[in-house]
This record gives sequence, structure tokens and C-alpha cells, in this order.
Amino acid sequence: MAYMIISGLLCGAALGFVMQRGRFCLTGGFRDMYLAKNNRIFYALLLAIAIQSIGVFLLMDLGVFEYSAGAFPIVSVIIGSYIFGIGIILAGGCATGTWYRAGEGLIGSWIALAGYMLMSTIMKSGVLAPFNQKFQQVGVLPANSIPDTIGINHWFLVIPFAAIVGFILYKQFTKPKIAIPTLKPKRTGLAHILFEKRWNPFATASLIGIIAFLAWPLSAATGRVFGLGITTPSANILQYLTTGDSTFINWGVFLVLGIFAGSFIAAKGSNEFRFRMPDVKTGINSFIGGNLMGVGASLAGGCSIGNGLVMTAVMTWQGWIGLLFMILGTWTASYFVYVRPRQKAKSVKLEKQPASV
Repeated sequence: MAYMIISGLLCGAALGFVMQRGRFCLTGGFRDMYLAKNNRIFYALLLAIAIQSIGVFLLMDLGVFEYSAGAFPIVSVIIGSYIFGIGIILAGGCATGTWYRAGEGLIGSWIALAGYMLMSTIMKSGVLAPFNQKFQQVGVLPANSIPDTIGINHWFLVIPFAAIVGFILYKQFTKPKIAIPTLKPKRTGLAHILFEKRWNPFATASLIGIIAFLAWPLSAATGRVFGLGITTPSANILQYLTTGDSTFINWGVFLVLGIFAGSFIAAKGSNEFRFRMPDVKTGINSFIGGNLMGVGASLAGGCSIGNGLVMTAVMTWQGWIGLLFMILGTWTASYFVYVRPRQKAKSVKLEKQPASV
């Protein structure tokens, strides 16, 4: 039990600290792919996936642990991931982003987190559990693993994928640099690097990939053979609080609590922590978004981390198809939340302009 608590909290704290300081937000990254045609965070995500994938398959080949991806509930993954993508735009952050931004003191993220935990619990063990279970049985394909489906060794996917990511990084680092003015540092040494210096997204992604890789053996040592996960542990917290059943306490619970703690430490150290109350509209959107996140992640069997970072790294259909439809969901919501209101505002402005004589 002591190992579970310490390793879970430390792994989560490291992830929360790195994500907060690196401002690693997949919601913003997916949104910017559509609105700003900026793929930088998405490329960083691919780097984190590649690092984790190499490490995890090496451990499995060495016999450190065994993992089976099982069957592939394609219908629930597609629909759930799409709903989740819509939800994270309304909530203002994905599952991990909501936890780490709550650690910054953002009350809107607390509201989204409440909706997310509540609906995840309802979907997993509440009145909607039978619906969730039956829906996940619709259109199930026998093999979730891409290498098993194709009939090849996993390294024939991992190595080319890592090579593609390496080429993308080469193209990114050889682009002309844009000079960004920086203020004179107030701190020196390690304090400057940790709490003041602007973090490069690819350096941040490299650290996230390493943490995601380490999560596998740390978690497997407690009997939970999986890597980073947010949705089920978030639901487990509420399930434990309402039932007192200690079986809901696992490595993942301490992971998500660690994310909150690590983000708080990072935000306090960089003087970014402060309580920020959202307006009524933002608060309502956050709660609705959190509920959609809970529904979507429960149906899809994972969130932006569970599917988008972890299940992609072990080369499953669930991970990559889930990631695709998650992105499509964020683009759909971005159109209605950002693009369409601007178009309407522009149209109204043109209508109010006096006609030329």
C-alpha cells in the first residue's frame, strides 16, 4: 500500500508539474490545428507517444509485464471520442488539463472536474452503467491490437512511426526561428529553469513521454497493468467517497491526486496560482463540458490520455481511431464556439454600416 501511494503520487506530481510548466494542453493543441493551422502541440504529442511506445514494447519483450489490448468496440470508441472532443472545448481543458488547471486555482476547471467525475461515476457504476456496458458491445471487433490484426511484429510499426516523428521534429527545428522578446530573469540556475524559463513544447513532450513510460512498470508492480489513466481513477475517487469501498483505491487514484499536487507546486513556484472565478456562461459551459467528457471517455474506454497518449503508444485501433474522432469533435465544437459567433458578429457589423451613396 505504501508503495502504491508513494509511486502513484510521485508519478502524478511529476506529470502535473511538467504539464503545468510546459502549458501542455491538448485541448488548445487540437483547437489550434483547426483555428490557427498550428500543429505544433500535435507533433509534440506524437513525440510523447513514440517515446512511450519504444519503452513499453521493450519492457514487454523483456517480460517485465504482459498486456493484452483485447477486443475493439469500434462504435462506442468513435461516438464516445467524438463526444469527448466536444466536451473538452466547452470545459476548457481535457481530462488531465482539467486536473492540472484546477491545481492552478481555476474555478472553472473545478466545475468541469465535478461534472467529469460525476458523469464518469454514473456511467461506470451508476444508473447509466447498463447502457454503457451494452453500448460497448455494439460492433465489437475481435482484435484491438494493430500488429495482431495485420499479422506483423509490433516493431514493424513502432520503428517507422518513430522515424516519421523524427523527420517531423527535424522539419520543426530547421524552420526559421522567430525572435521572442524575453524579460530579464529574476531567478538564476535551477529555479529559473523550473519556474521562470519558457518551456519548449518538444522538451515538455519528451518528459511526458518518459513519465508515461515509467507509469507502466510503476503501476504494474501494484497489479494494475496499464499506464497513465484519468477517467476511471477520477470516477474511483467519487465511488470511494460515496461508498467507503476501499477496493476503488488503486494506483490510478494516487496518480490523479498527484497531478493536482504537482500542478499546485508548479503554479505556486512560478507565481501563477490564483483563484479565478468564471462568469456564469463559462461556468455553465464548464459543467456541461465536464459531463460530456465523462460520457464520452466512459463510452470510448479512455480520454485524451488513456486513448490519445497510452493506447496509441501500444499501437491499438482504439487509441488511434479514438484520437482521430477526438480531434474531429474538438474541431466541430470549435466551429460553433469560436468561428460561427465571429461570423455572426462580422455579419451584424456589416449590416449596421451605412450604405454608400
